[in-house]
Amino acid sequence: MSARADGPMRTLRANHELRLLKGGEQLFPALIEAIDAAHAQVLLETYILEFARSVLPVAEALERAALRGVAVQVVVDGVGTGDVPAEWQQRWRTCGVQWRVFNPARGWRLLVPKRWRRMHRKLCVVDSQVGFCGGINLLDDYFDPNHGELERPRFDFAVRVRGPLVADMHDTMTRLWTRLQVAREARQHDVRGTWRAVREATRAGTDMHDADIRSAPEELRGGATAALVLRDNVRFRRSIEGTYRLAIAQAKSEILIANAYFIPGVQLQRALMRAARRGVRITLLLQAKYEYFMQYHASRAVYSMLLKAGIEIIEYEASFLHAKVAVVDAEGGALSTVGSSNLDPLSLLLAREANVFVRDDAFGAELRSHLLDAMQNAGHRVDAAEHGNRPFVTRSLTWAAYALMRAMIFITGKRY
Repeated sequence: MSARADGPMRTLRANHELRLLKGGEQLFPALIEAIDAAHAQVLLETYILEFARSVLPVAEALERAALRGVAVQVVVDGVGTGDVPAEWQQRWRTCGVQWRVFNPARGWRLLVPKRWRRMHRKLCVVDSQVGFCGGINLLDDYFDPNHGELERPRFDFAVRVRGPLVADMHDTMTRLWTRLQVAREARQHDVRGTWRAVREATRAGTDMHDADIRSAPEELRGGATAALVLRDNVRFRRSIEGTYRLAIAQAKSEILIANAYFIPGVQLQRALMRAARRGVRITLLLQAKYEYFMQYHASRAVYSMLLKAGIEIIEYEASFLHAKVAVVDAEGGALSTVGSSNLDPLSLLLAREANVFVRDDAFGAELRSHLLDAMQNAGHRVDAAEHGNRPFVTRSLTWAAYALMRAMIFITGKRY
């Protein structure tokens, strides 16, 4: 195993209090509670922020915090969210909420490869004391922007964190805010404002680090071991994939992975098949519902190889599966992850992602129970023979989508 792949696992640190959150139904009230208790700062990043339904109370909590004098900074993705509605732009300007849009793109601009880089993280840090990380967008569980009303809630997870890695979350969010602030001032050709933005953002990060975060409170000592593992295009290009590969290589008995868009690269495929040959039971919970052409069809191009290796694939049918989670060896020395990263080229080669990796048996057991329930009560097992006998047209679409995906990777100059 390479040093690069091994690196993230060595950053696991003790003394964390973790709470697994299922869906917006559990995440949004937890966010509101933390934001309403904020005294100094709220940092929030999300791919989608839909100002409607169950998300409105979160937007209102950010507004209330800013009115109390709390520094509130929000980053949304330029494709996932687009423009903040005019009403909320006015409300947030009035109360003092600051927001930035990451890499906005419309129309023909989406044909430019550099515009494919997305901010896909879902992070929140309040007063450098509590953090949130996961795959859940600020989007109502029962609504999809492309498909409308959903009969069953979207299947997804996040985790609330107290402990040392909250400082890591704060660091990465502050760095991104600084970059966006500098870019904004530079576009306005304001050299003095650019340097002021750098100084203010750096000072904000330093001031918040003065909070009592690096030494865990007594009630957290001996708590769960965890790490924040990031993916970006500069410092952490392969960190999340490398951590997955290392966990798979060390698995002894069982691997459960739930992933919305599962199109693993060659190295990840090989890691899974080697584990299967060692006798590790591997079950994948994947998306059954059609959402996007390329992701839906291209993911099925790897089914035959995995099924032949003895890996079980279950497709989630109850609603859209948006989770990006995994549990390895839940019955002893469990390693789990909850985050924003899919195991596909967009996440692993182009997007900014964030996953929390956890070494804790109780946390692993709780997440495993959710996955097993979904597999047993809301999933359909993919039969190898039936998959191989799919109609010619369906198989053609699969390989067309996979070829399109590979062509897009080639255009970016990446290897996968």
